[in-house]
Amino acid sequence: MADQGLLAGQRRALIVETLEREGAVRVSDLVTALAVSDMTIRRDLDALARSGLLEKVHGGAVAVSRSAEEPGFDAKSTRESASKASIADAAAALVQPGSVVALSGGTTTFAVAKRLLHLADLTILTNSLPIEQLVRTHGDSTARPPVVLLTGGTATRSQALVGPIAERTISSLHVDQLILGTHGVTEAEGLTSPSLAEAQTNRAFISRARRVVVAADHTKWGTIGLSSFASLDQVDCFITDAALPADARAVLADTVGELVVVPDDPR
Repeated sequence: MADQGLLAGQRRALIVETLEREGAVRVSDLVTALAVSDMTIRRDLDALARSGLLEKVHGGAVAVSRSAEEPGFDAKSTRESASKASIADAAAALVQPGSVVALSGGTTTFAVAKRLLHLADLTILTNSLPIEQLVRTHGDSTARPPVVLLTGGTATRSQALVGPIAERTISSLHVDQLILGTHGVTEAEGLTSPSLAEAQTNRAFISRARRVVVAADHTKWGTIGLSSFASLDQVDCFITDAALPADARAVLADTVGELVVVPDDPR
């Protein structure tokens, strides 16, 4: 539907949605549907092609292989498991009993949550359905187990709740520390997500946190998702693994508040 007020990220999200539904788009059809110029659409297609979200063809674009889409939670949980374990250990060590910690959706933050179950008087705010279920069913009953607050919202493929309901819940609370994962990280684009809605929810988390901690293994470096949700200088602590390339370490060390590089878990 035509809307001359759409921002670039919103236009591009609509283009991706159309590709997922129809498999191909024409420049001329997008010009009419989005009420923007031919050159604007071509710039949008160029940006989406650089991010690997479509393949440009004469007069338009076609969808890329389904493997380019964000995998589900179960599929991601088996990737870089040793690195995630070490990263989760380091991130969990930053959390104090009695504090309010927010955990974004993702498999690395899920690993962090496993390490927080023993902390007394902890309040966990999350938009992750797996984290909420984990904390609710596996809290240490001999102590005062963590209280889990679920944001509400609409579930993504990675089982993260997003949208206006999630954002309103987050905006009403104060968080001591936010630990979040990311789909991709680059110097220019910062932290990115393949989901426009999930990026917006992550921005809401960041706006309410006194301290922002990013937990991301080395494979996230150089990947660019559809929407940026934070610049690197908004990150207080970035925790990653030893396989991160030296040039990436130099960029992060100069930009984030603190860079923590952990060895792989030998287990």
